[in-house]
Amino acid sequence: MKIAVLSRNEKLYSTSRLIEEIEKRGHEGVVIDHLKCDIVMEDNGPMMFYKGESLDDIDAVIPRIGASVTFYGTAVVRQFEMMNVFSALDSLAITRSRDKLRSLQILSRSGIGMPKTAFTNFSKQENKTLSHIGDAPVVIKLLEGTQGLGVVLAETNKAAKSVLQAFDSLKTRVILQEFIEEAGASDIRAFIVDGQVVGAMKRKGKEGEFRSNLHRGGNASVIKLNRAEKATALKAAKSMGLAIAGVDMLQSKRGPLVLEVNSSPGLEGIEKSTGVDIAGKIVEYIEKSVAKQRRPKDMVKA
Repeated sequence: MKIAVLSRNEKLYSTSRLIEEIEKRGHEGVVIDHLKCDIVMEDNGPMMFYKGESLDDIDAVIPRIGASVTFYGTAVVRQFEMMNVFSALDSLAITRSRDKLRSLQILSRSGIGMPKTAFTNFSKQENKTLSHIGDAPVVIKLLEGTQGLGVVLAETNKAAKSVLQAFDSLKTRVILQEFIEEAGASDIRAFIVDGQVVGAMKRKGKEGEFRSNLHRGGNASVIKLNRAEKATALKAAKSMGLAIAGVDMLQSKRGPLVLEVNSSPGLEGIEKSTGVDIAGKIVEYIEKSVAKQRRPKDMVKA
């Protein structure tokens, strides 16, 4: 098979590890910068071009779409899907997970544990918005923030109102979220491939930092999930329609609470913390899925 990793940087750990495992398992691996793809539609059907060459020999793609280029990146994934090329991640599922507000609405509808969250378009009544969450401390997040950026802990109601007013003056949309104190500035990331938790790590924020992101200087260690944590992670990924996902959860007095379902989780932290060959499991999932896709219809029925 020829498997393309859709990535803007072939030197990134996740990208290079995927190519390594693709080639180790006897396939051809290529890195394609999705922002340099041309999408062409005509009556002969959808086509894709990369640096002037037609991409008509790709068997499967692994999207590694950055948050800042979600619109074009998912358009490229969708075009491959239209060309009957297997994608490890569904384009609609990527879009779903990248919309922070929409993803939280889906989690809530699915009955998945999560910190109480509020969003309003009427920003002039901070007291009423805060009342939906309760007294401070509260967490205020930018809807477009990633890797812990645009996340503020307001320790008093007065501070929360000031932050809300500041964001409102910048015409920036935010959500308010319950602060889970007992989580102790740490969270869990469960890595899911094809309906199974293949690895999990606990991330702890650096001293004085309530955010646990590794990009913010946190550290990670392997963790064994309990039954509730595993079930919650699997249900969250399924609710988004993601076959591959990183589900971030907090440990709380009322059980695991999902913060986010990431459609492009990094491999470096999870592989180094757990020692699990996550990249290999992703390639294995693709092999199985492409074989199933190519199987004759009568064999599928049998």
